[in-house]
Amino acid sequence: MIGRLTGTIVDQGSDGSCVLDVHGVGYEVFVPLGALGRLPAAPALTALHVHTHVREDAIVLYGFPSLEDRAAFRVLIGVSGIGPRLALGILSTLSAAELAEAIHRGDKARFKGVSGVGPKLVGRLVLELKDKLDFARSTGVTRLPARAKPIPGIDGTLGTVHAALVQMGFKPGEAEQAVRQIEPDAEGKHTEELLREALTALA
Repeated sequence: MIGRLTGTIVDQGSDGSCVLDVHGVGYEVFVPLGALGRLPAAPALTALHVHTHVREDAIVLYGFPSLEDRAAFRVLIGVSGIGPRLALGILSTLSAAELAEAIHRGDKARFKGVSGVGPKLVGRLVLELKDKLDFARSTGVTRLPARAKPIPGIDGTLGTVHAALVQMGFKPGEAEQAVRQIEPDAEGKHTEELLREALTALA
């Protein structure tokens, strides 16, 4: 099993996939969208902690910038009804520390807009993961900027997207411009989809 890879990112996809070149071998790795934008571009090296998911028809690699994020991913896929892609979608919106804090506080509203995560699943997450993510809470967490300093007219799911963009390293003005650009067609879309559209607008 592959547990860690270090190389240069030579390609990125809007679905969270990236190609990591390790000594001439390109590994396709799926990374949470919130982390993908913070990874260094070539020629800088980046290290990913990898979870190797083996299926009957494929071997899929999921990569994370920290051991805490990978551990949170493994805790998530241990919950009935949550597969790797859904777990990755949750961690695209919430970091391991933010997820742990939401579970600890029973803050079900933090999961609003996460594709595939409805009220029943949120309730099960809060119940089943209580005390299982304390390792992530102990690392500390910086609150999402949009929650601390709301942007006028941007709230709800779009506010979450704006916060994620700022957390990924984009300037608040750039993030706001991207969110304003996708705002007209945002109704009914999930956070993960809107985040992909915002990243495309910033490209």
